[in-house]
Amino acid sequence: MTQGNLYAPYLMRVDEVVEETVDTRTLKLSFKDPEVAAKFDFKAGQFGEYSVFGAGECTFCIASAPTRKGYIECSFKKVGRVTAAMRELNVGDTMGFRGPYGNSFPLDKMAGKSLVFIAGGIGLAPVRCVIQNALDLRDKFKDITIIYGARSVGDLVYKRELDEWAKRPDVKLWQTVDPGGETKEWKGQIGFVPNVVEKAHPMALNAFAVVCGPPIMIKFTLPVLAKLGFKDDAIYTTLENRMKCGIGKCGRCNIGPVYVCKDGPVFNAAEIKKLPPEF
Repeated sequence: MTQGNLYAPYLMRVDEVVEETVDTRTLKLSFKDPEVAAKFDFKAGQFGEYSVFGAGECTFCIASAPTRKGYIECSFKKVGRVTAAMRELNVGDTMGFRGPYGNSFPLDKMAGKSLVFIAGGIGLAPVRCVIQNALDLRDKFKDITIIYGARSVGDLVYKRELDEWAKRPDVKLWQTVDPGGETKEWKGQIGFVPNVVEKAHPMALNAFAVVCGPPIMIKFTLPVLAKLGFKDDAIYTTLENRMKCGIGKCGRCNIGPVYVCKDGPVFNAAEIKKLPPEF
C-alpha cells in the first residue's frame, strides 16, 4: 500500500488492452515505479481501486493471479463515468491503482482437494484469478472443474483462456450459453448455469466450490451444490460489487456489522447465511 495518504494511488502503465466483448475490456497494467513493482504482492481474491485522473475510481478484483509476476489485470464492463473513461485508455497511458485490499480465497485450505469453479458473465474475472493461481500450482490440487456460462457466445469473456483450458487434459471445462444465445458453430452446452452444474455433477467429496456471477445465477446454483453434497463452508464467493472506498471508511459496503471491504470480499456460504436479512 502507498505510504502517507491512504488514498494516493500507485501510477500504472497500460501495457495491453484486450476487448473481451462489445462492452467488456481487460487492461494489463504494470507499476511505473520499479521499486514498487518489485515489492508488490497480493493473494487471489483481493481487490483494488482503479482510477482515471479527473474521472474517479472504481472497485474491481485483481483478475490475474499472484503467481504471474510483473503485472496485474482488471476486467470491467462499461457501466458509468469511470469505466467509460477507462475505455478511453490506450497502451502507454497512465492510470492509478490502490490496493491490494480485503481477504482472499483460502488456497492453503483448498490444497489437496478438488476445485469446482462456477462463473457467469463477467463474474469469471475474480474466479479467473483463482483458476490461474491453482493451475500455476497444479500439483497441489486434485480434479479441477470449470463451469462457465454467459447469455450468448458473444458475451463469453477470456475466450483465449477458455480455449487453453479446453485443451488441458487436467481440466474439465463446461461452457454454456442461455437458450437462444448459441451460434451455428457453438459446440458447448445450451442452458442456464445451475442446470449445467447439475449435469456436470462434480463430486463434493474433498472438494471446494468457488461461485461468482449474477445474483440470480448464484441463488439457483447454491441449492444445486447443496443437492450434490457441498457443505456451506466449502462454497466460496466474493461480494466485491458492494464496495466503494476499499478501506472501511465510507460505510457503503457494510451489511450489518460486516464491512465487505475489510471482512471480505471473500465469504463462504455459511458466513453469508449469517448476514442480516437486508442482504
